[in-house]
Amino acid sequence: MNPFFERDIQLTRRQFFSRSATGLGSVALASILGKSARGEGGQSLGQSSMPHHFAKAKRVIYLMQGGGPSHVDLFDYKPMLGERRGMQLPDSVRMGQRLTTMTANQLELPVLPAIKPFQRCGRSGMLLSELIPHTGGIADDICVINSMHTEAINHAPACTFFLTGSQIPGRPSMGAWVSYGLGSSNENLPTFVVMTSRDRENSCGQLLFDYYWGSGFIPSKYQGVRFRGEGDSVLYLSNPKGIPRNLRKGLLEDLETLNRQKLEDYGDPETATRIAQYEMAFRMQASVPELTDISTEPKHILDMYGSDVHRPGSFARNCLQARRLAEKGVRFIQLMHAGWDQHGNLPTQLEIQCRDTDQPSAALVKDLKQRGMLDDTLVIWGGEFGRTVFGQGNINNKVKHGRDHHGRAFSLWMAGGGIKPGIRYGATDDFAWNIAENPVHVHDFQATIMHLLGIDHERLTYRYQGRRFRLTDVHGHVVKDILA
Repeated sequence: MNPFFERDIQLTRRQFFSRSATGLGSVALASILGKSARGEGGQSLGQSSMPHHFAKAKRVIYLMQGGGPSHVDLFDYKPMLGERRGMQLPDSVRMGQRLTTMTANQLELPVLPAIKPFQRCGRSGMLLSELIPHTGGIADDICVINSMHTEAINHAPACTFFLTGSQIPGRPSMGAWVSYGLGSSNENLPTFVVMTSRDRENSCGQLLFDYYWGSGFIPSKYQGVRFRGEGDSVLYLSNPKGIPRNLRKGLLEDLETLNRQKLEDYGDPETATRIAQYEMAFRMQASVPELTDISTEPKHILDMYGSDVHRPGSFARNCLQARRLAEKGVRFIQLMHAGWDQHGNLPTQLEIQCRDTDQPSAALVKDLKQRGMLDDTLVIWGGEFGRTVFGQGNINNKVKHGRDHHGRAFSLWMAGGGIKPGIRYGATDDFAWNIAENPVHVHDFQATIMHLLGIDHERLTYRYQGRRFRLTDVHGHVVKDILA
């Protein structure tokens, strides 16, 4: 088939008139009205029907803890476990649950209680591990959900499920859906920004894949833009050596002319994305260096995030950058931190991991609160699943044992952005193994986030391969009991 005619052949009569009326008309209107047609301050608008209802949250900061933080050790206090240490996990509790290949053939499943004591925190008296004292300091600001559950049993499918609504790669990520639905509020920065970090010991071999922040089958202009911790914050943002800014601008303008000609010929949305991304990159050359320079932050703010804030690429630095991005109007900020996969080093690495992440996570909430931003910023902290109550390996070895993956019941916390503060929602049984009340599925969690942003998760869809897809697939209910 001749590629010059392929696009015209694929267009139906209805699509042709629809695109002629709205597509060309909107371009003409934008040309006449300039920035006002794009939104106040020049930001790009999302879908015309958005938001569906009043939004309690204007932005999301998702502190994704890759590897599976142990709810048994951090958030879900079970005093009875101390008495049963070393005893076999009862079959009546396990109920035949599938285990990973790492423990499926383990002859014994000995109960392993929390490795550190819990303590009451805040006016609410919330019980949290002494491993996370800074999180305990914001206990009255957070909602801990103890009844999360997922079908995924391994890391990549579980992370993909949380971030895209499917265990199979290829769907748009949550941040991409938000970007697609709501658009941008700052033309000089991306709508969706991602930062990654990991434990300095490199104890966890889990990878952070690009599709965790990808756009799937919706146009790629909605995918997350990754800010790096070293070198240029964004790849290829700096001008090549010997190329001044005005010359670079001229080159980009000529390139845009060629791309627009190709767009007119073929109508490929990826060409439109390329045009928009080149424009964004040029504007980011001025906005990003100032944004990533933390030398202007007061000492007491830097101290609040901890000494690791001075190390580029650290979780602490990324938390501070997240607050700065939120101030500039970035809608969805996703921090991916790896290092929680503690199969054989729980007695040592869990404490190190908590030390690296606890203070900055709490500092972010405090920082937003003192700036009056917490009320309309939703902060989320959690992993893709929890850990088993039984020990993996010899639990009497003081340094070499751990816990396996556990998706049937685990914990995470949320704060701000329309969430009730200082509460615990849901409960597990005495072994922190099965959910006893108020289960919250991954799709319920996603539906609730979208609701807080003013989006009806059932109505924000994208047609692809003959059906309308959404973040929550065909499931999901808003968890209204945790809404303020």
